[in-house]
Amino acid sequence: MSVETLKRAFADNLFYVQGKSESIATPHDYYMALAYTVRDRLLQRWLQTAKTYSDKNVKSVCYLSAEFLMGRHLGNNLLNLGISEKIRQVVTEAGLNLDDLLEQEVDPGLGNGGLGRLAACFLDSLATLEIPAVGYGIRYEFGIFHQIIKDGWQVELPDKWLRLTNPWEIARPEACVDVQFGGHTETYSKHKGHSKVSWISERTVKAVPYDTPVPGYNTNMVNRLRLWKAEASDEFDFDAFNAGYYDQAVSDKMSSETISKVLYPNDNTPQGRQLRLEQQYFFASASLQDIIRHHLRHNENLDNLHERVAIQLNDTHPAVSIAELMRLLVDQHELYWDKAWDITQKTFAYTNHTLLPESLERWPIDLFGSLLPRHLEIIYEINHRFLEDIRTWYPDDEELAGKLSIIEEYPERAIRMANLACVGSHAVNGVAALHTELLKKTTLRDFAWLWPEKFYNKTNGVTPRRWILLSNPKLAELMTEKIGDAWLTDLDKLRQIEEFVEDPQFRARWQEIKQENKRNLAAYIWKHNNIEVDPHSIFDVQVKRMHEYKRQLLSVLHVIALYNQIKQNPNLDIVPRTFIFAGKAAPGYFMAKLVIKLINSVAEVVNKDPDVRNRLKVVFLANFSVSLGQRIYPAADLSEQISTAGKEASGTGNMKFAMNGALTIGTLDGANIEIREEARAENFFLFGLTASQVQEMKANGYNPMDYYNGNGELKNVIDNIANGYFSHGNTEIFKPIVDSLLYQDQYMLLADYQAYMDCQHRVSQAYQDQEYWTRMSIINSANMGKFSSDRTIREYCEQIWKVKPVKIELEDYVQGGAFLNAGG
Repeated sequence: MSVETLKRAFADNLFYVQGKSESIATPHDYYMALAYTVRDRLLQRWLQTAKTYSDKNVKSVCYLSAEFLMGRHLGNNLLNLGISEKIRQVVTEAGLNLDDLLEQEVDPGLGNGGLGRLAACFLDSLATLEIPAVGYGIRYEFGIFHQIIKDGWQVELPDKWLRLTNPWEIARPEACVDVQFGGHTETYSKHKGHSKVSWISERTVKAVPYDTPVPGYNTNMVNRLRLWKAEASDEFDFDAFNAGYYDQAVSDKMSSETISKVLYPNDNTPQGRQLRLEQQYFFASASLQDIIRHHLRHNENLDNLHERVAIQLNDTHPAVSIAELMRLLVDQHELYWDKAWDITQKTFAYTNHTLLPESLERWPIDLFGSLLPRHLEIIYEINHRFLEDIRTWYPDDEELAGKLSIIEEYPERAIRMANLACVGSHAVNGVAALHTELLKKTTLRDFAWLWPEKFYNKTNGVTPRRWILLSNPKLAELMTEKIGDAWLTDLDKLRQIEEFVEDPQFRARWQEIKQENKRNLAAYIWKHNNIEVDPHSIFDVQVKRMHEYKRQLLSVLHVIALYNQIKQNPNLDIVPRTFIFAGKAAPGYFMAKLVIKLINSVAEVVNKDPDVRNRLKVVFLANFSVSLGQRIYPAADLSEQISTAGKEASGTGNMKFAMNGALTIGTLDGANIEIREEARAENFFLFGLTASQVQEMKANGYNPMDYYNGNGELKNVIDNIANGYFSHGNTEIFKPIVDSLLYQDQYMLLADYQAYMDCQHRVSQAYQDQEYWTRMSIINSANMGKFSSDRTIREYCEQIWKVKPVKIELEDYVQGGAFLNAGG
C-alpha cells in the first residue's frame, strides 16, 4: 500500500467518518481518522481469514476469558501490518505528530492484571502463528475502574473508556443471542419413554457481540475478539410509560445492562455475588451458542464438535460453560447424555491460575439454583455419575469421593467450580513448572492422582512484539541491527546477543538506551506526580495487582529501613534508589487498599525530608495499565518479584521486565524459578524461604513475634508504622497492618525480611559496577526466549488443542467491477 493511498484514506476518514475539516478537527478526531484508516487495512485480511476458515472447515481455538487486557490497538496494529513508517510519513506530512496521536487512544478497560494480559498475549501469538482462534469475553462498559489517589487512598471512578467510542470494534447486532436466567424446570415424557427437561426462565437478556480484529505479526491472518454486551430483550415498556411509570418503563433495560457494566463487581454483598455469577454465565452461554451456531453452518450435526472446536477455560470464571454445553446438547439439540458428555469432555480444557484456596470459586447452592435451576440439575447429574464411578473404582475409600465431589457439603452446600472444570475437561494445566507441581501435590492433588494423564504444565509467556518492539523500540532496533529481526517470531534467537556482552561499544549503547528510557519515565513521574527523580538512581520497581501475597508491603519495609539508616546517619553513603509502585486493589480488598495508603504515606515523609537529600524517592503511579506498563518495563533496573514462595502461579510482569534488561530480585516462586534457570543463577538476586520451607515453618507453629523481637532494625521499622510516624501521629490508621504482621503474618514477611535486606545490599553493590550490571542485564534479555507466548501457544496447539496453522492467501479485492490490489 502506498503512502499516497494512505494519505487519501486518512483525509477521507477525517472528512466522511468524523465529519470534520482540518480547520476544526481536534487531536482526537485525527486519531479516530487514523484508526479507521488502519482498521480499513485490516478488513480485507479479516474477511479473507473468515472465508478461509469457512471454506476449509478448520478446527479453531475458542478462548473463554473474563478478562482481555488488550492495551492500545493503534501502535500494535501498525507494527503487525508493517506500515509504521509509512503512517509516520503520512502523519508528519499532515503537520501532525504520530506519537501525540498514539497518546489519544484510551486503554480498553477489559482486565486487571496477569490473567487478562496473558489472554491478550495469547491472541497475538495465535494470529502470528496462523492458528484459527476466537477470543470470547465481556464488553465491560466501565472496565474495572479508573484509579486515582486522593490523600494517599485509592479512589475508584468509572473507567469511561468508551466515552468517545471505540474505532476498533464492529457491532454485530444481527448475531445477538438470548441468555436466560431464573425460573424453574419442567420434565415431560417424549417418545419411547425418554424424558425431556424444559427450562422456563424468569427473564431473558440479549447478548450483542462486538468484534475486534486481532492481526498477527507479518502474516495475513486476522483473528477475532468477540465481546458480549448485555441488553434488555424488551428495552422499553410503552404501557408503563403511558401510565406515567417512567422509571418502570426502562427498568428491564437498566437491570439487564448491569451485567456488562463493570469487571469484577464488589462481591462483598449478596447482590455483588449474584452479579458475578450472572456475568460468568452470560458470556459462557452467549459464546457457546455462537460456537454451536457457527459449527452447524458447516457441519450436519454436533457429533464432531470436538473435532472442529477446542475450548479453553481461562481459570474458573467460565467453568459454568461445562454445564451450559451439556444443556445445549441434551435439552436443545436432543443428544443422549453419554454422547453429549463425551463431546463436552473432549471439547474443553482448563487452565488453573491460582494456588490460593479462597480464589477457587465456590457458588452457594441456593444462589446458583435460583439463577440457573437447570444447570444445578445438570451439575447434580454430572456429580452423581462421576461419584458412582469413583465408588465403583475405589469402593473402600468414601473419603476420596468427598474430596473429588463437585458439591461441597460444609460449611455450606456449594458448587466447587474448579472440580467441575477438572471433571468436565480432557486437559488441566498449570502456568509454571512449580505451580503445576504444587497443583498436583496440593490444590488439585486428588484429581492429579486420579487422572495424571490429564495434567500438563504450560509455562506462561508474553508477546515480544508488544513488550519489546512496541514498548522499547530503541532496544529492539539495537537487537535487530546485531542479529536480524527473526527474533520477533523466534525469541530463542535472542541468545545471539549474548555474543556481544564483552563488546564495550554494545554495552555503552545498551546503557544509553536504558538511561533514555529512565529519563522518559522520570519526565512522566514529574508530570503526573510532581516528584523529581534521579534517572541515575536504581529504578526499583514493583508494578502489579495489589495483593498481600505479592508482598508490596515487604518493599515498603525495605524503604523504611533505608530511611531509618539515613536518619541515624545523615551522611550515610548509600546507592540512590527510586522506588516505583503501581497497581490496583480490588474495591472490597481493605488490606490491599491500606497498603496503597501506607506507600503514599511513606512517600510523603521520605520525599520531603531534607536529610534524605534525594538518595531515596518513593513514587506510586496511579491507574496502572498496559500503556503505563509500556513506559515502566523498559525503564526498570530492578524487578521486584517477591511473592511468598508457593503462592504466585506464574507471573508475567517478571518476564516483561527481564526481556527489557531489568534484573530480578525474587523468591523461588512461580516462573521466577524458570527465569533464574534461563538467565543463570549468578544473574538473579535470590532470597527467601522455599515453598516447602514455608509449609514446614507453618506446620511447626510459625510465630512472627520471634522475628520482631529478634531483629532490632525490623522492630524499629514496624514501630515507626505503629507509632504514627508516617500518619501524622495517628496510631490507628495502620494498626491492621501492624497487627497482621505481628500476630499472623500469613505471607511470611517477617520470616523473609532479613534475607531480603541482605539481598538488597547485594543489589546495591552490583549496581555500583555499571559494566558488571550491564553484562547481567544483557544476559537476562538474551535468555528470555522461553518466555515468548509463541512458545506457550505452540505447546497448547501440539499437546492439548491438536490445532494446526492455516495459511491465509489474499485474493484481489473486487468492487464495482474494478479490481483493486490488496490494501491499495
